[in-house]
Amino acid sequence: MNAELTLPELSLSVQYGITEPRLPRWRLRRWARRALDGAARDGLIDCTRAEFSLRLVGQAEGRKLNHAYRERDYATNVLTFEYGTDPLGTARGDIVICVPVLVREAREQGKTLLDHAAHLTIHGVLHALGYDHIKARDARRMETLETEILAGMRIADPYA
Repeated sequence: MNAELTLPELSLSVQYGITEPRLPRWRLRRWARRALDGAARDGLIDCTRAEFSLRLVGQAEGRKLNHAYRERDYATNVLTFEYGTDPLGTARGDIVICVPVLVREAREQGKTLLDHAAHLTIHGVLHALGYDHIKARDARRMETLETEILAGMRIADPYA
């Protein structure tokens, strides 16, 4: 007998350090929810609630954060700060997406801005839930899950 899966609650705070009208709160929440649900179904996470902040930033703030926390002197597409899951079952994390990098990468890769933004949001949420891609096995698991979530949204495999 299969127990019914209870999906974790999501609390998402969206902050705009830069204006991007194509990325409203409702859209970012939808993508974050998809990532959380996918991770719950995958079985790697064990939380009843997720509290995340997602901040959209410009080039200068993205570069400053990447330098301060990763010692790399350039803006990267997404930075995630994972804080783990507390004893009450709440996973916490902060996700930062650099909009100019997102726009440039989408153009260079021949993707729509929204498809690439969905991928980076899902990628960031999975990192905040503890997924990583340091080891090849973990990278395959994370990329497979991302691809499955995106396919459910009719978005092509970003790794193809």
